[in-house]
Amino acid sequence: MKKIILLSIFSLFLLTSYSQEKNSMWLTNIDQAIAQSMETEKPIMLFFTGSDWCGWCKRLVKEVFDQKEFKDWAKNKIIPVELDFPRRTKLDENLVTQNRQLQRLFAVQGYPTIWLVRPQYQEENKVNFEKLGKTGYVRGGVSNWIQSAEQFLN
Repeated sequence: MKKIILLSIFSLFLLTSYSQEKNSMWLTNIDQAIAQSMETEKPIMLFFTGSDWCGWCKRLVKEVFDQKEFKDWAKNKIIPVELDFPRRTKLDENLVTQNRQLQRLFAVQGYPTIWLVRPQYQEENKVNFEKLGKTGYVRGGVSNWIQSAEQFLN
């Protein structure tokens, strides 16, 4: 019985660690992303998704965002931000409000939608986003997706 309990606790620990590692590169707070972007001079990648219901979003994550090639590219090129619109998962109200405001600002009508943007401070600490380009799911896997995104960054 003790072995089963210890095995269960160990499995839960591994699952939690994997989950945190998997999502560690993705920010959810736009203010944090803006600060990092300004500090590193990297553009922000806004990933508008319906993580728990959108089939194309899940496919994009599996085929591209979960791949080592994408993670290496992202580490050097962008600040990734996930803006989620789940149906079953409950988000913090502040996050829901932030995501809806950005959805309206970028006129997002379908998922997945990805905007590459560069924040610029205006007067009175207001932020304006220079839109570099918009994409979504790109057939052909991670290499094709990165090639598509690179067109907006160059």
